[in-house]
Amino acid sequence: MRVLRRTLGTLLVLSVLGTAVSCTAARGDDARPGDDAPAALAPFERLLPAPLAARAEGPGYSFGAGTVIRTGRPDEEVRRVGELLAEQLRGPSGLPLPVVDGAGGDGIRLRIDEEAEGVGDEGYLLESGPAGITLTARTPAGLFHAGQTLRQLVPVAGPGTVPGGTVSDRPRFAYRGAMIDIARHFFPVEQVKRYVDQLAQYKVNTLHVHLTDDQGWRLAIDSWPRLAEYGGGSEVGGGPGGHWTKDEYRELVAYAAERYVEVVPEIDMPGHTNAALASYAELNCDGKAPARYTGTKVGFSSLCVGKERTYAFIDQVLGELAELTPGRYLHIGGDEAHSTPAADYAAFMDRAQAVVGRYGKTVVAWHQLASARPARGAVLQYWGHDRTPAAEKAGVAAAAKAGHPLILSPADRLYLDMKYEAATKPGLSWAGLVPVRRSYSWNPGDYLAGVPESAVLGVEAPLWTETIATRADWELMAFPRVLGLAELGWSPAAALDWASYSRRLGAQGPRLDAQGIAYYQAPDVPWS
Repeated sequence: MRVLRRTLGTLLVLSVLGTAVSCTAARGDDARPGDDAPAALAPFERLLPAPLAARAEGPGYSFGAGTVIRTGRPDEEVRRVGELLAEQLRGPSGLPLPVVDGAGGDGIRLRIDEEAEGVGDEGYLLESGPAGITLTARTPAGLFHAGQTLRQLVPVAGPGTVPGGTVSDRPRFAYRGAMIDIARHFFPVEQVKRYVDQLAQYKVNTLHVHLTDDQGWRLAIDSWPRLAEYGGGSEVGGGPGGHWTKDEYRELVAYAAERYVEVVPEIDMPGHTNAALASYAELNCDGKAPARYTGTKVGFSSLCVGKERTYAFIDQVLGELAELTPGRYLHIGGDEAHSTPAADYAAFMDRAQAVVGRYGKTVVAWHQLASARPARGAVLQYWGHDRTPAAEKAGVAAAAKAGHPLILSPADRLYLDMKYEAATKPGLSWAGLVPVRRSYSWNPGDYLAGVPESAVLGVEAPLWTETIATRADWELMAFPRVLGLAELGWSPAAALDWASYSRRLGAQGPRLDAQGIAYYQAPDVPWS
């Protein structure tokens, strides 16, 4: 077995059966389908994302009909974490898994310890042995993440032995996100909730929802009702479209929050606004509403930046959205505003950012905001690629040096709507083909020249839906690449290795199958 020893100070110690080893696989980078298969991975070696440290040691715990989840001290939020974990574990196991208060006895024990060292706000310690499994964290979010790791150690088919040992873990980046575009093709809240569950089990903690674009407006706004009623009635290809009510949006936000996923809503502006322009003639400079749009061309629309009515519109829309959104961020787009002159764009973004600030939120915008005047603390989301002009990348680096955190979403790495290969259907290829290995094999900490890791808030994998119209299409394009996103955001840099990751990814196959996820079986991944 080829073993690579890696270190991260004294913290990264990945051990299996008492011997310090990395998760790196025996299957080398030049392996091909049909080569002799490496030995099966032990349970702690299969964990994804790779934990900071893991050690298999001693006998395990018999997970079965007598297992109880114990919440320790009475705490409403911890009990909610326990109830959700029980629900998740019951699915494949069919076990009763009662949840009780108190720490005494065997079973699965949830423990909050504000003084726990080395785990941060989202990390945890998992300890497994014959007397039970103890999950320790400083916060309920950490306990939730510990529970998701435990799910990977429990046999897929249900009752069985959870191996003995320990996992000590915490995330590399604070922001680990995925985006779904419901504007090009409309999707109901239930499908997005399904995605939240799929993401949260791999420790993705942010869902960015692209709510508006040229092809559709997807959220009801009381002060501008035609946005959803009329502007929501179209989509790419001429379908019926649709929109969410405010109650449906609240339902999604609450559902995600229970899984420690923060929702970041996006109202794109000043471009990508044809659905709004078609709904209200007064938002157009000539006072004439265009027809609704069902194509895929970009860059042709713009709010009328010279009209005060435009800013009343922005204030009311963002105000209602802020009231619905308990999270920290409002995303205001700012990309591909080709029909807005540069000076007008800068002036518009000044005012739009000020509105976000008035409602107590932090601005997030696509990286084109760097060409204007980013507000203090504004977060820039970079979606460039290898062929992006150096001057544009330098502008983003300058913004980072000025104190603006970056979310990295390089289109030729993390855009989930890019084809895996030329024959992939659906998908696009304007940023190039993005096979699973390419999507994973880069380091966010040193990706952009002049941008130190300390300036990187995190990573996000967007899924644009120009060609995505069904759940099957969605899942095929997102999986398994979104699992690579999860590891890039969570795992220490020293653990990032394709040979190791591809084997651990392959080992997730039975779990994806059990959950009915239609994923792309990349030919260079040794699927279980």
